[in-house]
This record gives sequence, structure tokens and C-alpha cells, in this order.
Amino acid sequence: MKVTSSAAALALFSSLTSASPARSQKRQSQGDPNLDISASLQNILANTHGSELYTYPTDLTRGIIPVGLELFVWITIADMCYGNQYIRTTITGEMFPSTPLYRLYVGHEQSALTRTRTFDALYIQPILSVLQRENPASPFVSGPTDNGVFDTASSQTLYLFVDLKTDGPTTWPVVVRALEPLRRAGYLTRFNGTAVIPGAVTVIGTGNTPLNQVQGVNNRDYFFDANLALLSTTQANITREVSPIASTQFSRYVGAINGTAFNSTQLQTLQTQLQVARQKGIGGRYWDTPAFPISKRNAVWTELERAGAALLNADDLLAAAGFTSEW
Repeated sequence: MKVTSSAAALALFSSLTSASPARSQKRQSQGDPNLDISASLQNILANTHGSELYTYPTDLTRGIIPVGLELFVWITIADMCYGNQYIRTTITGEMFPSTPLYRLYVGHEQSALTRTRTFDALYIQPILSVLQRENPASPFVSGPTDNGVFDTASSQTLYLFVDLKTDGPTTWPVVVRALEPLRRAGYLTRFNGTAVIPGAVTVIGTGNTPLNQVQGVNNRDYFFDANLALLSTTQANITREVSPIASTQFSRYVGAINGTAFNSTQLQTLQTQLQVARQKGIGGRYWDTPAFPISKRNAVWTELERAGAALLNADDLLAAAGFTSEW
């Protein structure tokens, strides 16, 4: 699956190493056999002494290639690390508003909530921090920049799915206000009443998000997660200006897979739903796809890729990131 404007990713990584002086000296003189580069080049790199010649302002996400993965996890940005392999296409947070301050708490269920795990702390501020790193003030920059989270694909947007678990009409306005730091910095994709203006972050309300608080609002910087299975029926009036991505429950609308093969009806359903979305300029996404056994999971991923799904739902990050060279 090729990376297009309908597939976004956020990847953060940290590399923490420690070695004894003797081991470090040995690596400098003989090289590390685990690295696929010559000992002489390793020696040069080991003796740069932190020189600024080997870094640059936007290198936080250098070497990370965005791929079309959708990962449902509820963790801090600091926890998202695995070398250069931690790839994330969207960030999904489930919202619970508190009273009377209307602080948004993040968790999959109420029992998982804590006072510190807020929408602002887990998502808004970390994303803002990454974007500030990717858009530094510099005497070499002639004007404001609009780089996204990826150093390797600076025009790639990040889809931020916000899954409301409480009353939508009450919660959604609080979410919109909570986006203010990203809005003020000019990082949000927005609709001006006529066209969509791309931004570094595209916010999409899902779960209990009310359609009537998105569709029909001419000037907004948030969008709606339509039901992919209903784009030709009850949600046929939804356009890409309202829903850049449409999602649906795989197990409900496609059904259980017998072994590793889709039957003809299932294939037709999948292809038709994605074709309708594609004709509207909307990316398709399926959630609740099988995760086990692995052979079934991989068979579903293969068919979704062939059919042109924009985002792949996955819990096993490493398996999904290395699933195919076509990403």
C-alpha cells in the first residue's frame, strides 16, 4: 500500500544505550559486528563527540518512513519507542469529560481513568512539541513553515481520531476547545466553507461524535468519521470535506472469515464499500479485524491492501510495519 494523502503516520523513537569503557574502546577499534557498516566508519562516528555537524533542527523523526497503520493504544508519547520502527498512523483517544472544569480524560473505560491522563497531556502537548521541533525558528527560513511530524515526509498529515465515549453533543464542544494550542499554532487541517486546507494534523471525531456538529459547519478545523458501510445509503450525502476517512466494523459488515479465505460475498462487500468511498475521495478503514490466528490476520491484511484500504487497523506494530514492501 503506497503512502498517499489518505495515509498518515506519527513515529517517535528514543535510543538509550550503555556500555563499559572497555567495551566502548573495543567497538571503536574493532567495530561492532552487529552493525552492517565498516569498522573504520564506525570509528569515525564513535568519535564525533556530539558534533553538531551530525545533527540538524528537524532530525527528531529522520529515518522514519510513514506507513498506513491504525493502532488503537492509549499510551503516552514517551512510551511510543522502538528504534526507528515505532510507526503510528493515527492517534486514538477515548474521551470522558469531567465536571465542572470539563477536563477531558483519556481511557478505554471509566475504570482506566486517572487525573493525570488527560487529552491535553497525552495528545495535544506532545504533538505540539513534535511539530515545534519540526518547524524551528531559524535564520535560514524565510517565512513560516508548515512541516508535519515526519522529517522524511513533511507534507504528510497526522490523523488524530478522537473517540467519544460520553454524550457526544456535550463532549464534542469541549474537544473543539481543547484543540486550541494546535489551532493557535496553525497546525490543524481546516475547512473554510469551500475547500479543505491541509494541515499537519487532521482531527477526526468518532464514537459518539455528533454529525450535526461537523456537517454544515462552514469554518472548522475538525472532521467526522463516517460509517464506511453506509456511504451509499443513509450517509450518502457525506463528502470528503466532512469525512476524509470513513470507518466501519469489519466483523459486523464483512463477517467472520472461514480459515484464511474470504468468500465471494465478503470480497464483493469489501470491494464495493471501498470503491464507493474512493469515488467520493474518502479513505476507507476497517476496525475490529481478526488478530488471531496470525494466518487469518495476515490474510485479512492482504485483502484489505489489495482492495485499497487507506489505513490498516493493527495491534501488533512490528508485524504490520514489516508486513509488506508495498507500504
